[in-house]
Amino acid sequence: MDDKGASVPLDALDVKRVMEMIPHRYPFLMIDGVQKIVLGESATGLKNVTINEPFFQGHFPDHPVMPGVLIIEAMAQTAAVLVVHTLGPDAEGKLVYFMMVENAKFRKPVVPGDQLLINVKKQRQVRNVWKFSAEAMVGDTLVAQATYSAMIMDD
Repeated sequence: MDDKGASVPLDALDVKRVMEMIPHRYPFLMIDGVQKIVLGESATGLKNVTINEPFFQGHFPDHPVMPGVLIIEAMAQTAAVLVVHTLGPDAEGKLVYFMMVENAKFRKPVVPGDQLLINVKKQRQVRNVWKFSAEAMVGDTLVAQATYSAMIMDD
């Protein structure tokens, strides 16, 4: 917060810093970085979708489309980075578990060459349970959205 109490966006986090904050690794790390974080409020994750993603071998070989559930996972990982960064160094490496996904909508296929921008916003927090809304964009096009909640756990 600045001296007037307003939230201040933090600098971008690269993939190395993301991996220090959450335990996900290839092939299940679904974000390449976080472009912007407003502590306790919102974050914008980034996913560069490339043809060499392992899921494209089977989804679908002649028409590669990123599975919707993996877009939801990218949303959750972006939110996990927001939670961990908000809670500080003691939270780094802790697991953040999905509890619920609601109102998931997939509006346009995500294909190799797309760059996903994942905008997550905290709706509320009660103790260690956080609820978020998220939108995934390719350029100016909304490709997916969902509401979900997650719980941060001690090891």
